[in-house]
Amino acid sequence: MLQQFLHDFGYFALFLGTFFEGETILVLAGFLAFRGYMDINLVVVVAFFGSYAGDQLWYFLGRKHGRKLLARKPRWQMMGDRALEHIRKHPDIWVLSFRFVYGLRTVMPVAIGLSGYPPGRYLLLNGIGAAIWATALAAAAYHFGAVLEGMLGSIKKYELWVLGALLVLGVGLWLRRRFKNARLAKQVYADEQAAIAARLLQAEQGKPTEPKTPAE
Repeated sequence: MLQQFLHDFGYFALFLGTFFEGETILVLAGFLAFRGYMDINLVVVVAFFGSYAGDQLWYFLGRKHGRKLLARKPRWQMMGDRALEHIRKHPDIWVLSFRFVYGLRTVMPVAIGLSGYPPGRYLLLNGIGAAIWATALAAAAYHFGAVLEGMLGSIKKYELWVLGALLVLGVGLWLRRRFKNARLAKQVYADEQAAIAARLLQAEQGKPTEPKTPAE
């Protein structure tokens, strides 16, 4: 059943997963390749194209609508401002390496596009970065399976547990980021309301008092 599902939808799911985010599904695919359910070479190729296409899209959206995109989420706005500082100092290094920094996968290409980084240079270096990322992460997951087998012997009876643990880890990291974003949004909203109240109070205190008319 698992083998048939992966044969029919596995590579398409891998492409979509790496297009939008990537780490968890690529690790799963690398482990499944070790178990023989997927081909490790195809896993690397599909992950490369998914990651490359997704980050090219975010880059061009950043060039066109960068500030609007970052303003949609307080955490994106904060991280985008920090990312712009790093990009201006070491642009090529960040284009090559941002995929390896957890949580920057979406924000960094938008910030790179917003920074005015040349499209042709990004096309080239983004491809190199995507190839290194896909190869390294898939190989690490593949060898993770080999290490487990060396420790436990045949891992056939444990493979569903391992897959479940990897899924739970991925979902847990995603939920943690969602809750962190929600807390940050509440904090930003509270700070904005406090700033508005302070400005109103300051305006009230600075308003000139009207002279009183003498009583008749």
